[in-house]
Amino acid sequence: MWTLTGLLTLVWALTLLYGEWFSYMVPSMWTCSWPHQSSSSPNGAVSSSDYVKIAVVADPQLMDRTSHSLAPKSLALEIAQFYTDLYMRRAFLSAVLPLNPDVILFMGDYFDGGYILSDDEWQESLGRIQHIFNLDVLRKMSSKKIYLISGNHDIGYAAFNSKNPEIIKRYETEFGARKFKVAIGEFDFIAVDAQTLDGNPKKQITSESWTFLKNAMEGANSNQRVLLTHIPLYRPDWTPCGPHRSSPVINQRIHRAQDQEIVYQNYITEESSKTLLELIRPAMVLSGHDHDLCTVTHMSKHGPIKEHTLGTVSWQQGNLYPSYMLLSARNSTSSSSIVEGTTTEEALLTQICFLPMQTHIYIWYLSLFVMTLVIALFWPANEVRISRKIGAAMSYTSSIFRSLSSKVKEKNEDENCEYEDIWDAEGTMHLIKKTRKISPPAVGGNTVDRGSAVMRANARKGPSTESQTTEHAINVGPVRTSRSRAKMVCWRLLQFLRAILIIAALNLPLYVFLVFKDWI
Repeated sequence: MWTLTGLLTLVWALTLLYGEWFSYMVPSMWTCSWPHQSSSSPNGAVSSSDYVKIAVVADPQLMDRTSHSLAPKSLALEIAQFYTDLYMRRAFLSAVLPLNPDVILFMGDYFDGGYILSDDEWQESLGRIQHIFNLDVLRKMSSKKIYLISGNHDIGYAAFNSKNPEIIKRYETEFGARKFKVAIGEFDFIAVDAQTLDGNPKKQITSESWTFLKNAMEGANSNQRVLLTHIPLYRPDWTPCGPHRSSPVINQRIHRAQDQEIVYQNYITEESSKTLLELIRPAMVLSGHDHDLCTVTHMSKHGPIKEHTLGTVSWQQGNLYPSYMLLSARNSTSSSSIVEGTTTEEALLTQICFLPMQTHIYIWYLSLFVMTLVIALFWPANEVRISRKIGAAMSYTSSIFRSLSSKVKEKNEDENCEYEDIWDAEGTMHLIKKTRKISPPAVGGNTVDRGSAVMRANARKGPSTESQTTEHAINVGPVRTSRSRAKMVCWRLLQFLRAILIIAALNLPLYVFLVFKDWI
């Protein structure tokens, strides 16, 4: 039989197993799959080689001394860093990698204050990034390709990086070129350094970015193109972002220094956005920076172009619903039944995958903790077996049903009966219930009719109809008056502490195991 303490221990164990382990496996096992496998293709069966599987991750933005105004090396910062890093590592290892992507695209903002960190601080954050996403291991795997674009939190905007070229050099040494063009399937993916596009065109860093784009298009082949930019393209204020967005829409905001270099911007300027669309003519645009999902359609001379802004993969960046994207790009070696007659929408398929809502999990932990304290402290008998409580409830429910049934039965009996007044020899009248039927006339005997009543000389005196009250002693258990109030309080606290210690002794080791099995 389970005691109350045992039941609470089981509830905590199941809660920890879900919150620290199973919830991260849900996307890869049930809620998310590659779009070319989940959608029905009108052109025939889709095999695994018809599409290149691309996982897109945006804005991990690892916490550091620049985050949330927390003191460097403080306990609060260390705890926040650990649990944020642990969440992203679990999400990447349990939700992204099990889907076996061929290519992984990172959309920038790996650091929070990457462009202002010292070399030692930057190297420390770099080690955390490599550990969270297993970059060293993935780069050695020939079956997977890793591509990373830069973000404003990595190298800063043009107003900063144009004056600090060592920041860009430090970034490119570890992450590679900020601007690149790579063929994936039938598409050319072109990554731009969005932080420098709107800078002073006379400065070298901005002119180099536009020169790269022009050169990339001069040698362009017949492949369609996908534009990769950390900062989204311009969109008018209050443009709807689609059903998946959970936060308010962010409008354009640009700050410039005195030399017209960009200090901050939410979107690429309208002029630069139009130039990009006309120059590259992309089939799709992928961006980040916003930390929340947004799908918009841009109009250009060459037709409508859809842009997908990805949400952050971290639960500490203002989005309660972290996510990543699965992108299926048609393969250049795919069968002719897939290639012929397909549109751009069929050649580039997308699926948004949501990760566990960590904030909600912690709220549930806190609620369960409070409920555990209240139940363990105020439950009438801390070690009363749950089965007794359930049995008492079932017995009470059964008695109610029996009472209702007996009332219905008495009502039915009354409908089939009639009542008759009977007088005995002593002159006492009694009410007799008889079955409803035609009674034969009385013949002989010592009966004498008196109107509608019948005199029976031999009738026995019936039992008294007066209700008799019988007193029953109620067993209320040991009388507590012999105990002082202080002793009762101490006894209850001891029971409470024993229950809490048992629950903690069995679940804390489980929690520690679940935490460190994913971190190591």
